[in-house]
Amino acid sequence: MPAPTADSAAASPPLRWPEAWRTPGFRARLLLVLVLLLALLAVLPRFFAYIQARPGVVLPDPLLAALPAHDVSGLVFGTIYLSVVTGLWVLLPRPRLLLRALWAYLLLHVCRCLLLWLLPLEPPVGLVLLQDPLVDQLVYAAPAPITKDLFFSGHTATVVLLALAVGRGRLRTVLLAAAAVVGALVLVQHVHYTYDVLAAPLFAWGCYRMAGYLTP
Repeated sequence: MPAPTADSAAASPPLRWPEAWRTPGFRARLLLVLVLLLALLAVLPRFFAYIQARPGVVLPDPLLAALPAHDVSGLVFGTIYLSVVTGLWVLLPRPRLLLRALWAYLLLHVCRCLLLWLLPLEPPVGLVLLQDPLVDQLVYAAPAPITKDLFFSGHTATVVLLALAVGRGRLRTVLLAAAAVVGALVLVQHVHYTYDVLAAPLFAWGCYRMAGYLTP
């Protein structure tokens, strides 16, 4: 059976929070995904410290070699956080869509951790550190800055995921454009390889599809 789509869910009669909370399957899956996200958040600092400490390889990247590096941290996180706020504004009143987005976000990070473990990489030449005080304190709490969380770009994938979650329409187009901007900016800052950015939408789409099977 094919996974339900965000568009079909949006087209069906909207499920409101009181009704959703009275549904045992919905309530159990919402609580489960929240617990799993908190558990993931608890183990990420040690995981990223391990990733940062081990040696990796430097990949050839002709695009980055031709692209001067600049610090565009403000633009990167301004675009990301504005996208997150906009996406949540749409998703919070729609519990079914929000639940699917949460499962997709969890799957996205599990996939990313698995690939980071399997593909040890060194950061691109010319990297300029991204400055994000919130995430640096909560997730990247390590003695040294984390620069080896490379394949794939979590920043780009997150915004793509939001674009998928909100369904068809102008907002999806705007969020996809924001994802393209984020992908371009992290390349300008040399914090990701081109391969990391190009792979991000594919993993976001795959995780969102899988999350459809976990959403009642």
